[in-house]
Amino acid sequence: MENHIKVAETTASNLLKIGAVKLNASEPFTWASGLKSPIYCDNRRILSYPEVRAFVKKALSERVKEIYPEVEVIAGVATGAIAHGVLVAEELELPFVYVRSKGKEHGLGNQIEGVVPEGKKVVVVEDLVSTGKSSLAAVDALIDSGSTVLGMVAIFTYELNQGQRNMQLAKCKLDTLTNYSILIKQAIHEGFLHHSNKETLERWRENPEQWGSR
Repeated sequence: MENHIKVAETTASNLLKIGAVKLNASEPFTWASGLKSPIYCDNRRILSYPEVRAFVKKALSERVKEIYPEVEVIAGVATGAIAHGVLVAEELELPFVYVRSKGKEHGLGNQIEGVVPEGKKVVVVEDLVSTGKSSLAAVDALIDSGSTVLGMVAIFTYELNQGQRNMQLAKCKLDTLTNYSILIKQAIHEGFLHHSNKETLERWRENPEQWGSR
């Protein structure tokens, strides 16, 4: 557990330093869903920083080995987690596939790209989790194809109540390298965020819809 805390703090620190996470309580960001948020996370930026990329690859791979030693296939969720999933699969010397949000409207209409023989034990890799809906859509697609989904690992979670409920209802185990609470603490500790903004950011996580309409 102590190592997990160290990994969580280091991951949060890395995300802040490379600008993968941006915080602005006074001028909130607008997500694709229309939700107003004081935080924006883009883990694709990790790929441009070799040291951070190597750290995340190793941390995710070790977490998969620790929790799911019986894993046979790694699946990345398109598009943000494709590269991270490939890195984990390469590190663990396992087959890799990626899962689209829906089947293609041309060609073979594939939703899952790659080969997953029926009955194989799969771990899903995500870059981040908010409500969990897109992540769980990938899980459903894999299950429908005959795979056994052991669980999911991700770099970051916003810790939204809706996301936690959705994961619980789907009975999908989620483990992340770091999370919103630790990131906020780290941001204050390292001077990326003034402590006076902490309460505002905590209110957002508790009720993001209401926070955005204030």
